[in-house]
Amino acid sequence: MRAWLSWSSGKDSAWALHELRRSGEHEVVGLLTTVNVTHERVAMHAVRRRLLELQAEAVGLPLHVVPLPWPCPNGEYEARMAEACTAARADGVEAIAFGDLFLDDVRRYREERLAGTGLTPLFPLWGRDTAALARAMVDGGLRATLTCVWPERLDASFAGRVFDHALLDALPPSVDPCGENGEFHTFVWDGPMFRSPVAIQAGPTVTRDGFVFADLLPASPTSQ
Repeated sequence: MRAWLSWSSGKDSAWALHELRRSGEHEVVGLLTTVNVTHERVAMHAVRRRLLELQAEAVGLPLHVVPLPWPCPNGEYEARMAEACTAARADGVEAIAFGDLFLDDVRRYREERLAGTGLTPLFPLWGRDTAALARAMVDGGLRATLTCVWPERLDASFAGRVFDHALLDALPPSVDPCGENGEFHTFVWDGPMFRSPVAIQAGPTVTRDGFVFADLLPASPTSQ
């Protein structure tokens, strides 16, 4: 079954790609990402579009961008995603895969939106123990940086930190190890799903709209 993968630029979607490729049950033929066109960044993760493009090159898949205005009413979001689904079917795609882990309401929403489109929703990571999964990601070679932290759930000092065993050891017990409840979001820059790492360098950290964002930039030639 030919599939597009809903690509957030973070660890869960990257690991979903790894699992889909490893199982061989479905052929991932593209990445689907929503981008805030006002700021040219991935929605919520706040990753620059150029880094998103470098990720797509690194995993060897075409990138299908859904441009979203800011602010974006839900009706507009759903209309633009419906257009993307139509484009996917025209491209011979039969499924959309997601990196969701355990939020039933999110899964139900995705299933409802894809009903009648001819696209099957896939959830290759669904139901995994997130503590074990987070450790497996690190042990498996995934490398990521926290780009967004929700300070109501996790201390702002975690923004910009590398997603590794030291970070997992430091997380409070109330925080999901994969950040599935929105505690944090990541940018993946290397892993078994990449042909080569994405070179990055740290930018400024800012607080905006109730979240703390650690900006990342493509590494300059002199910093590599």
